[in-house]
Amino acid sequence: MRTRTKIVIGTVTALVVAGIATGVSAATGDDDTPLVGGELQSASDAAIAHVGGGTVVDSEAGDGPEAYEVEVERPDGSVVEVSMDDGFDVIGSEPDDDANEAGDD
Repeated sequence: MRTRTKIVIGTVTALVVAGIATGVSAATGDDDTPLVGGELQSASDAAIAHVGGGTVVDSEAGDGPEAYEVEVERPDGSVVEVSMDDGFDVIGSEPDDDANEAGDD
């Protein structure tokens, strides 16, 4: 097989795989971008202080007015999702229902 043919086949294969991965991500709603570095630390500090203690179990960049979203597990096992604006000011919180949905198939 010629080199050019191999390159074309490889490129087409990569595009197909990328398209499938994008479709799966869109179908499952898994487009969350986890927080890292200073953003993670600032958002975690604000969320834990708001909840009154606990451990961060998930974080993501939000959309709309919620620039950051952090899930905090309280010592009693309940999970609270805390939303913050781009200044890490809490603008809302609610019980996280995703934890209950994981086993509901």
